[in-house]
Amino acid sequence: MRCQPRYEGPVYIWLKNKQTCLLCSEVADDTTPICMACETELPWLGEHCQTCALPLPATGLTCGQCLKQPPAFERVAAPWTYSFPVDSLITRFKHSAKWPFGRLLAELLGKFLQHRFDEDLDRPDALIPVPLASKRLRQRGFNQAAMLARWLSVSFDIPCDETLLLRIQDTSAQQELNADARKKNLRHAFALAPTASIKGRHFALVDDVLTTGATAQALARLLMEAGAARVDVYCLARTPKPGDGA
Repeated sequence: MRCQPRYEGPVYIWLKNKQTCLLCSEVADDTTPICMACETELPWLGEHCQTCALPLPATGLTCGQCLKQPPAFERVAAPWTYSFPVDSLITRFKHSAKWPFGRLLAELLGKFLQHRFDEDLDRPDALIPVPLASKRLRQRGFNQAAMLARWLSVSFDIPCDETLLLRIQDTSAQQELNADARKKNLRHAFALAPTASIKGRHFALVDDVLTTGATAQALARLLMEAGAARVDVYCLARTPKPGDGA
């Protein structure tokens, strides 16, 4: 008796030059599995806050919140707004373990970051994925932020440190809370590893989506108070303010 169904064709051709677009199933233009038409139609982030990447109506501006209370992180780099189809791809990657969608988004994020590095963004000394609560890690089986950070680490030859930040308290899901509740929810939720080397180093936090920035702020403050020189945030998508409709 066979344990697996009989299949004569190749399961996956690692070195094939042509890929199929994961969004429309047409032949992709290069080795990245997305066609030019679908890539162009992604919800690219336009004008935004120079610090937190909040969508804004004009370029070169800083949002009121960052002016009033400058965050501990220096800059957020995100290619897209959290809207269709990026929101669907992230959801399927994160909650349905559709890893090819995550890998595709990571490849496109890598191209975006390389462009930013070539322009004005300083390369970090290390990438740090946002740690996942242990309960959700058991339920999901993987940390999507860690997977993104690993892929970026390989692309840029930048170390990925998954042990530097610890999540010492399981908290309620952030999606269910407003901005103030998110901040309270994260109090005392994170800690540094006892042997963490922080002083004078430039770190980039990696996550899938930035909403209010409460998690990024809590982690960046922890790192800066320990002597980090700079903390940036790399994520796939940035949500607009509630009611903006983007």
